[in-house]
Amino acid sequence: MQCVPDADQKIVFDRFHIMSHMVKAVDMVRKQEHRQLSAAGDDTLKGTKYLWLFSSENLPDKHRPKFEGLKEMNLKVGKAWAIKESLRELWEYRHPELARHFFKKWYAWASHARLEPVRKVAEMIKKYLENVLTYCRHRVTNAVAEGLNSKIMTIKRRACGYRNKEHFKTAIYFFCGGLHLYPC
Repeated sequence: MQCVPDADQKIVFDRFHIMSHMVKAVDMVRKQEHRQLSAAGDDTLKGTKYLWLFSSENLPDKHRPKFEGLKEMNLKVGKAWAIKESLRELWEYRHPELARHFFKKWYAWASHARLEPVRKVAEMIKKYLENVLTYCRHRVTNAVAEGLNSKIMTIKRRACGYRNKEHFKTAIYFFCGGLHLYPC
């Protein structure tokens, strides 16, 4: 960041990676609470890991009744999940100042929720807030680069590695170049 002049205006921190940190925090809260409940003989959270990792609209219909019941139980993981879902609203703002106002309220909630993993993620986001808010201005993600990188890693795995860097580059150009080699 020191090598890029005005980095806070140019670098965009990707929402996918920020939300993945938040999802991990929710899972850590679930694990901690599950251990506490299991020690007391309560298996309420047994088999619920993936329910808490879904976003609200992606939860399969067959799991909705169980999940609604879990959310009403005043669990710590339920609070962590609600904080995670609320953070998703940050990406809908188009004006950095409105997003900053939203973040301040979200941060107050997340940092005072007494959930250490969630607090740590909130601190991390606060540290890089300017680069997170850059998304409001530029609306870019690194999804294309991530997809291309995934494709390159698949090429490498299929070949079990390459001994010659030039052959590896040729394979990347061949599979990722977008050429249509079939006759018309």
